[in-house]
Amino acid sequence: MNPRVLQETALRYFLEVVRCGSISEASVKVNVAPSAISRQIARLESELDTLLFERRARGMIPSAAGELLAVHARHMQLESDRVGSEILALRGLQRGKVRLASSEGFAVDFLPAAVIAFRKRYSGIHFHLMVGSPSEATRHVREGEADIGITFSLKPEADIKIAFRQPAPIMALVSPHHELASKKQVSLAQLQRYPLALPAPETTLRQLFDICCSRQNLAFESIFSSDYTEALINFAIMGGGVALAGEISVRYRIHQQRLVAIPIRDQGMDSRFIEVQTLANRTLPSATQAFLEFLKAQLPPGNIPLIPNLPMQSNGYTPS
Repeated sequence: MNPRVLQETALRYFLEVVRCGSISEASVKVNVAPSAISRQIARLESELDTLLFERRARGMIPSAAGELLAVHARHMQLESDRVGSEILALRGLQRGKVRLASSEGFAVDFLPAAVIAFRKRYSGIHFHLMVGSPSEATRHVREGEADIGITFSLKPEADIKIAFRQPAPIMALVSPHHELASKKQVSLAQLQRYPLALPAPETTLRQLFDICCSRQNLAFESIFSSDYTEALINFAIMGGGVALAGEISVRYRIHQQRLVAIPIRDQGMDSRFIEVQTLANRTLPSATQAFLEFLKAQLPPGNIPLIPNLPMQSNGYTPS
């Protein structure tokens, strides 16, 4: 095999076809004629003497060899980015970009606060955040589209290094004026009396909730459901009933005394974990590594606030 075949242009086009699932869509993304991309793919397949894609009626998916090459190509791209960042650092330029991926619970309060606090020290670092489901956040890391993923997880993921992990038990959320607000803990059975807001079935929170209810033969009717977590949390804040979330998703609103989070004592409601994820076998650029360490220090429960002078709600109530 000619080593020069694994050149940057060919691999860049190859990776874009992997991401898009078709040559025509990839050509739009990279602004190159489909014929040019086809030639680069054909050249790769000829030199490697193997098919890199399975051609199907609705597009192309990587073969086993294509999957291996995609892992190699992503690592090459990420290493090039890292070296570029290190060269800038040698020139004394405090510049860099950190790409984040997270599920919604981290994106509303926690990550914006972390970015603000970090940039007080390193103002030249810029950030980009992609928000989606937990599996999407992990996929962005695996495919090299994000440097750091922060999400809720129920099981280990292939090709992912766990930089930090801690339990993320599910809490019952109520308004400070709700009759449950003074409770130190509650059971699922106790929650049956109250209007309940639940997230979509594909979320890790809903999956654990459904499993725990099934074990106890508990039936709940969700009077408000949504795939937008913030709507459910605001339902609780406004006194509509009970919502569910991890502490970190509402940490700042607890601190502002807008919301009370009550531990749920049922076994299984603590089986979810917060994970900070990076791509396995990857050396992170200096700016990314620095933010990773900073992020890990902010995650333990009760680490409030990241931002000084966070306003409090003056209702005289002290959350439990």
